[in-house]
Amino acid sequence: MQCRFLTFLKRGIMVGIGYRKDFADAFLSSTVLKPDFIEVAPENWMGIGGYWKRELKKVLEKYQLYCHGLSLSVGSPEGIEVDFVKKVKVFLDETQAVLYSEHLTFSKVDNAHLYDLLPIPFTQEAINRVSENILKVQDILGRRLILENGSYYTVLKAEMPEEDFVNEIVNRTDCELLLDVNNVYVNAFNHQYDARKFISKMPLNKVRYLHMAGHLQVNDKLIIDTHGADIIDPVFDLFRYTIAKLNRDVPVLLERDFNIPELSELQTEIDELRSIKENILNPESHAAISE
Repeated sequence: MQCRFLTFLKRGIMVGIGYRKDFADAFLSSTVLKPDFIEVAPENWMGIGGYWKRELKKVLEKYQLYCHGLSLSVGSPEGIEVDFVKKVKVFLDETQAVLYSEHLTFSKVDNAHLYDLLPIPFTQEAINRVSENILKVQDILGRRLILENGSYYTVLKAEMPEEDFVNEIVNRTDCELLLDVNNVYVNAFNHQYDARKFISKMPLNKVRYLHMAGHLQVNDKLIIDTHGADIIDPVFDLFRYTIAKLNRDVPVLLERDFNIPELSELQTEIDELRSIKENILNPESHAAISE
């Protein structure tokens, strides 16, 4: 497997897509869909056997794996579930996952799972709690945790701006950041702030991974982060700004969770993301190819 990973790394510009059972055959047989890597939620695959275990093994012979969890709940007051994190570690090791990302949110209170990703108040107390949880997770996994900025729809209790909240957590724990560009756009629209200024104040040197997705605009005051639509031009523009600010290649995932279009349409978005990165990071080679 090591040779396969080195081959991928030589490509430079990396754009992936979530591995979904809805179009699982396409990862092995399609000549249309050509991502550089796949992403799965460990919770959906840990301990699975039979047909789907065999299918995942086949896919991993062709694509490197990125993992993006749903249930860690780093914001929970009662702390993390140690046994769960140990199971995640086994899965990451067995699949040789390149990275493990999660959400800077909480989904569990008093050991009751809420089945939603809820925002954490931007307070010093929350920073203390979240940092302690992250350090425990990293100690068990033996690797840095990568945390995603979440979307939120109600005004949170706040003692500081979100960017200060994120920066202090990253500095305290030495964790890394999954910057979800669409989430920034959604929050900026809903809460009326400048998305570019927000991104410029994030710990960009710690950004390890990017997510891009579509959303649903309900009305002129509300957008919902759905992952069920095409990426719109303003989000592509914000992505261009983000890549230019990073000034280095960071793997990016195209998220599409439902309303799955034709595979050719997914590939068109993958190609657009690749083209944007290539044009900004390697403008001379991109121009030569175009000629």
